[in-house]
Amino acid sequence: MREGSPFAKCLSGAGPLPDIDLSLALLTATVLVAGVVRGLSGFGTGLIVAPIAGALYDPVTAVVLLVIIDSLPTLPVALPVVKLARWREVLPVLAGLALFVPLGVYILKNGDETVLRWIICMIILACALTLRSGWRYHGPRSLPLSFGIGAIAGTLSGIAAIPGPPVIIYWMASTLPVAIVRANLMTLFLISEIFSAGNLWAAGLFEHSRVMLGVLMIPPYMFSLLIGGKLYGIASDTTYRRIAFTLIIASALIALPLTEILFGWLFSDGQMLSSTR
Repeated sequence: MREGSPFAKCLSGAGPLPDIDLSLALLTATVLVAGVVRGLSGFGTGLIVAPIAGALYDPVTAVVLLVIIDSLPTLPVALPVVKLARWREVLPVLAGLALFVPLGVYILKNGDETVLRWIICMIILACALTLRSGWRYHGPRSLPLSFGIGAIAGTLSGIAAIPGPPVIIYWMASTLPVAIVRANLMTLFLISEIFSAGNLWAAGLFEHSRVMLGVLMIPPYMFSLLIGGKLYGIASDTTYRRIAFTLIIASALIALPLTEILFGWLFSDGQMLSSTR
């Protein structure tokens, strides 16, 4: 966590704690929650982790972290369903994604950190509220449109490692069987992580500390994925999704720069401003 951050002051009770201690604890807790949500609902990791990790560290670290934890641990689940994917549906989206991931990475590398945090949080809020509302696209599904959806997904993947929402909204309303939609999504996400990793590497963003942080988060993420999978079936799918969307929205709101400003108003040198009046 950045020195002097109001979050650190609030949680430490005095000055900011050493970066590794407080930030790592909060990030681990976030990854554990995200893994359970992913195990329950099949989505949500990036939408929960991206804003919190971006606030605790920085948006670049958040993307590198997500590329690592949401690729290697998911291979055993994703690889078996690749053979079910409808490539005529996947390829146009994949083409747009592949071409526009570099644009997202460029924005990530050169953008202002605070502005990027605002963008990431607002995009996640908009996507979560859209998915929560149940709205789906029911218009024509031409090749140019599929390419455009992929371009949006690729840009979001480069900026925040969240390619899913536009593709989910697009494909979930199709006439494809649910199993095929799931296979298409998992195939697309698996390949998108390869593109993201390659572009992050080319941009010089795979710094040692970021990579090690991602590797360190793999065990808790895999552990929580298993817990989420075990919990699946206890409640209805609707309940799981409501919980997931609530956590996603809360994560984005907590990580907003505005929230940090509010913490700054409430806390000064570890003391509540209201207590000094």
